[in-house]
Amino acid sequence: MAVTKIKPVKSTLSKALAYIQNPDKTDDKLLVSSFGCSYETADIEFAFTLSQALDKGNNVAHHLIQSFAPGEVDFETAHEIGRQLADAVTKGQHEYVLTTHIDKGHVHNHILFCAVNFVDHHKYISNRRSYYGIRNISDRLCREHGLSVVVPEKGRKGKSYIEYQAEKAGTSWKGKLKLAVDALIPQVSDLEELLARLQAAGYEIKRGKYISCRAPEQERFTRLKTLGPEYTEEAIKERIAGTRSRGAKAPKQDRGGVSLLIDIENSIKAQQSAGYEHWAKIHNLKQAARTMNFLTEHGIDQYRDLSARIEEITTASEQAASALKDAERRLSDMALLIKDLTTYQKTRPAYDAFRKARDKDGFRAAHESVIILHEAATRALRKAQIGDRLPDIASLQAEYAKLNEQKEALATEYGKRKKQAKEYGVIKKNVDSLLRMNRAQEREREPGRG
Repeated sequence: MAVTKIKPVKSTLSKALAYIQNPDKTDDKLLVSSFGCSYETADIEFAFTLSQALDKGNNVAHHLIQSFAPGEVDFETAHEIGRQLADAVTKGQHEYVLTTHIDKGHVHNHILFCAVNFVDHHKYISNRRSYYGIRNISDRLCREHGLSVVVPEKGRKGKSYIEYQAEKAGTSWKGKLKLAVDALIPQVSDLEELLARLQAAGYEIKRGKYISCRAPEQERFTRLKTLGPEYTEEAIKERIAGTRSRGAKAPKQDRGGVSLLIDIENSIKAQQSAGYEHWAKIHNLKQAARTMNFLTEHGIDQYRDLSARIEEITTASEQAASALKDAERRLSDMALLIKDLTTYQKTRPAYDAFRKARDKDGFRAAHESVIILHEAATRALRKAQIGDRLPDIASLQAEYAKLNEQKEALATEYGKRKKQAKEYGVIKKNVDSLLRMNRAQEREREPGRG
């Protein structure tokens, strides 16, 4: 679980950077990293980018805080989640410094990023919409790493973990454990892996007749089976294997190849019977008819055909996502190269003068920021291994614009694939519900029943 909060930095940037980099809070700065700048000279590099701003405004940076629940994540994972969040928010266009604080009861990340991007020098717009985007990214990353997700109250822009705990005081250990198990089930291959992931998140595992878990600071162990019928060992194994969904057993696939459409027709008839009036109140006939029309239009007659189509679409969606990430990575690398080249060229006259100066100490004292910027840009260019001859900035900018167009096209393609996967997911859910009811009807007709 991570709770996010963002606020502007209008002054005292150096003070803010010093605070988040405090060695006592960051394991002697082992949990400090940066992008587009060196964290030691971030204030100078931010200032250089800010000096080129095309928009008015008082913000010099934005301070993003991401707080995790006690015991749910280790330090290194928290820092990696923070890096992924910072990359997603700044899109490879803003310098940032990321630190992870471990001195409190809850691990939390601090991300300070420059208010102006170094690509086109426009300012970052922070508002309700951009905050919800940040929160959604943070939630997605938490799910991907097996963490629970908090759903903030409507109308709240953001809050710290301490604020959240104050508002939610009394939340049971069982509730937290259920959230952790639910988040992990889609990501693990068996019960043993789930328990290992819970242990890595800070839970103590006790085996015996029943499996029990205890969170940090929790007094007593909690048996998994006491969380409800969906959390017994057998139920969890079935949920991991995909043979059981929460609240009901999943349907068996293709009973001997019987037509899926016939099954659904029988289910529609079942809905119309008095014995299934309660089902009809939840899943109306329009939904069933819509599902049937979808299957007919897409030439799907067997459950195995539906499963194969979903697998095909999922693969295409993953490939589109991979291509998009690759394009974004190349754009980020190119943007950094353009930034460093520009900085190098703009500061070179002053650095050349420094090299020729008789009183180098005096010259450095008078032009320290420019010299630091030039030396930082030089190191970055050497690291980029571009050779002795510097690339032409105009050519790089044209290449960047072309690649950005390709990225936008890939983003559109990924959006379509993602929407298609979601659509098929809904259809499969409807089909599963319909087939469950069809089997229930068959059981009602068995001799000795009813």
